[in-house]
Order: sequence, then structure tokens, then C-alpha cells
Amino acid sequence: MARILIADDEDSMRLLVARAVAMDGHETVTAADGAEALDILTGDARGFDLLLTDIKMPIMDGIALALAAARDFPNLVILLMTGFADQRERASGLNAIVHDVVTKPFSVADIRAAVAGALTARQTGKR
Repeated sequence: MARILIADDEDSMRLLVARAVAMDGHETVTAADGAEALDILTGDARGFDLLLTDIKMPIMDGIALALAAARDFPNLVILLMTGFADQRERASGLNAIVHDVVTKPFSVADIRAAVAGALTARQTGKR
């Protein structure tokens, strides 16, 4: 199964996503903001298969995190999450590095399907 790093500044969302993803047997690690997530990415020798991050977060937002992660970890698949239309629009120019943007609110089934799709894309070599 995959190792997935989840970054979201909302505790309840982080917990929901981690539990949903774990239902499929994936190992999850969570971070409360982009800076913490980047520290985890760079400090974890085992690496991650997927980064699932909210766009709007304090300290370092998800777009800055995605840009840094794509630069330093080119094989990492990145999924963004947002509940804001303007943030989704900001992410639209990142198609080369981001697999997809999941719109909040979403169901457990929605996020599990998005993660499965991103991991399948990773295996086939497509972002």
C-alpha cells in the first residue's frame, strides 16, 4: 500500500481524510500546514507516494508546498484540496505538477476515489 502525507490546517479535516485513506490500507502521516509537511517530506527517508494537501493554509499554503515538493520530489504525485473557487482557479495553472484538485466538501467515497485515481496515475507514469 501507499504512504500518503496529508496536510490541512483544520484538525477535523485532517482526521477525516487520514481515516478515509487508511480504510484502503494506506499508511498516513499528517501535517498541520505546508511548512510542517515540507519538513516531513525532506526528513523522512522512506519517502511518500502521494501528497494530499489543502490549498489555503497558514505559514505555507498548498500551492507553495506543491511547487517545492514537485521540484524536490519529482516522482511524488500531488493532489490538492480546496473549498474556495478562487483557490481552485489559482491551482489551474499547475496541471504539469498536480494530478487533480478535489473540491470540498467531499464525501469519504470521493476522497478515497481521488486517492485511488492519483495512485493509479502514479503507477502508469501519468500525473
